[in-house]
Amino acid sequence: MGLWIFLLLMDLVIPLTMIGFGTRFVRRPPDRINAVFGYRTRRSMRNTDAWRFAHSYFGRLWRTLGWILLPLSVIPMLLVLGKDEQTIGWTGSIVMFAQMIALIAPIFPTERALKRRFEVSGE
Repeated sequence: MGLWIFLLLMDLVIPLTMIGFGTRFVRRPPDRINAVFGYRTRRSMRNTDAWRFAHSYFGRLWRTLGWILLPLSVIPMLLVLGKDEQTIGWTGSIVMFAQMIALIAPIFPTERALKRRFEVSGE
């Protein structure tokens, strides 16, 4: 039971992080372009407008995906409640792997949106 609880809690870290930071990026993106905190890519750091747009866009995607991932992370763990440690471990690992894909995936549409919005207009 201890392993199950531990993995359930670990499986909640990524969705809750995505919800929290996604909400923060939408409501209050970092004020200045910096190399330490925020959505930092070459396109997003070109100017202040791109910086704000990237955080808003990426934040909405992260927040939405976080809310989708939350139940999708809990349900598989509930299905293995009371099972052997190997089954619990594999299930928790598969959930975390899927979460990592969802964590990184919003970068691609955000970069496409930045390219469409800021490179087409010549800014």
